[in-house]
Amino acid sequence: RAALGFGSRIAELGDRSRTIATVTVYSTSRCPYCVRAKTLLTTSGIAFGEVLIDSDEAAMQEFAAVTNGARTVPQIIIDGVPIGGLSELMKLQQEGRLDGLM
Repeated sequence: RAALGFGSRIAELGDRSRTIATVTVYSTSRCPYCVRAKTLLTTSGIAFGEVLIDSDEAAMQEFAAVTNGARTVPQIIIDGVPIGGLSELMKLQQEGRLDGLM
């Protein structure tokens, strides 16, 4: 599957006003951007699961498959759709679309 741009990935999410999204953050234990992404989700009241990939080979393989080979963390997955990292998450917040994920 070809890589989708940020707008296309977010468009795939559709209208989430009626359901609570499932959010997963792929991260490493020493990544400051991961900490910021998780803090943003927490302060926004959005529950998320975390998969640490730095010491788990199976988690690393899952990360590669789910994110279409992404090489940076954090990578945020919303309802199975990879949206990108901290910058994309912050953009969702700035646009007022992050609250719609709850």
